[in-house]
Amino acid sequence: MNTSASRLFSGCVLFCFLWDVPVFTQATVPQNASLAPIKDAADAVAAGNLQKAETELKTVLAENPNEYHALNLLGIVRAQQHRETEAERLFEQAILQKSDFVSAHVDLGLLFLQTNRQDNAVPEFKEALRLDPGRSDALLSLVNIWRAQARNAMHAGDLEKALAVLIQAHKTAPQDTDIDFEFGMVALRMSLLPDAVQAFQQVLAVRKNDPTAIYGLGRGGIVFAEYQDARESFEHYTQLHPKDASGHYALGFALQALQQNVDARRQFEESVELQPAQTESYFQLGSIDLEEKIWESAASRFGKVLQRDPKHGGALTGMGRMEFQRKEYEKAVDFLQRAIASDPSSREAHYYLGMSYARSGKKDDSEKELQLAGQLEHEEVEKHRVVIKILDSSDPAARQLDENK
Repeated sequence: MNTSASRLFSGCVLFCFLWDVPVFTQATVPQNASLAPIKDAADAVAAGNLQKAETELKTVLAENPNEYHALNLLGIVRAQQHRETEAERLFEQAILQKSDFVSAHVDLGLLFLQTNRQDNAVPEFKEALRLDPGRSDALLSLVNIWRAQARNAMHAGDLEKALAVLIQAHKTAPQDTDIDFEFGMVALRMSLLPDAVQAFQQVLAVRKNDPTAIYGLGRGGIVFAEYQDARESFEHYTQLHPKDASGHYALGFALQALQQNVDARRQFEESVELQPAQTESYFQLGSIDLEEKIWESAASRFGKVLQRDPKHGGALTGMGRMEFQRKEYEKAVDFLQRAIASDPSSREAHYYLGMSYARSGKKDDSEKELQLAGQLEHEEVEKHRVVIKILDSSDPAARQLDENK
């Protein structure tokens, strides 16, 4: 059973009933005396006295089997008794008697949620909102269904479906910053970069210190190659979460892209100190060592990565590059072949393998690898590899999505 739907049934019975009977209030007697037993039944349901409510409602329906308020309220009683089939029939009867009875559409939608039939619930909530755009319980339920569908699609790898569902949710609830955030995450993974950045900015316009939106905006800056903007976002994030290793890693990544290697080293080292059992910060430190030709340190960093992940394409490529620069071409070829086996899309690995073959006198093999490297460069594979690298399980934004699942 869907516990959220059950709580809505038990917590909003009297509210939902009164919504469609404006003559009723908590403190006044109904102007229409024939509805007084229904008011008593609603009070009984709200108090948890289902037996009393059922007795009152059966009396009403014995006299008028088409009384739609009584049909709907008895449906709520049946839903709380987990007699879902009877509840569904009663809600449908109430709607048949009065097609614009908003509460019956909402209650039928909640019943469909309670019985795990989200696709059936959606049209009922939509109809309720068409009849009454201010119906907050219908809006909340509908948006929650769409957000859950989008997360499920996202985890299943169907990003197009997730995006389509979130667009629909945004049109229905344009002020919902949770939808903006999740839309931004999907858009970022689909490389719809302007849309992702705009979504995160909309979140931050309302929630100025939302850490996951700040992190997401920083990632957008990296993919856009707007590294100074990314640096500012990640600096803000690490101020809010100084003990989050992934934040220091991301800040180091932005600083490294800005060729500020001293500051980048500091952030990667902070990330390692906070989370020693990782690979990416070690890998980036090894990459800086490689750039600065500190061979022994680079080998040590890459070695730690490969101890934890023997198929880490970046570390294998780094070792291959290092051996190439040290003119150890056979060793370079071994590492680079392993790198390509792990990640065939690595332009850098194909390039250095081609160069290593050339130095070893293997002209045909060299030309083949260099040609592949050129093709990959034109496809801009590196940009997508950066996105994938940052969107790992330690990412706080992705972590929030997992917690909401």
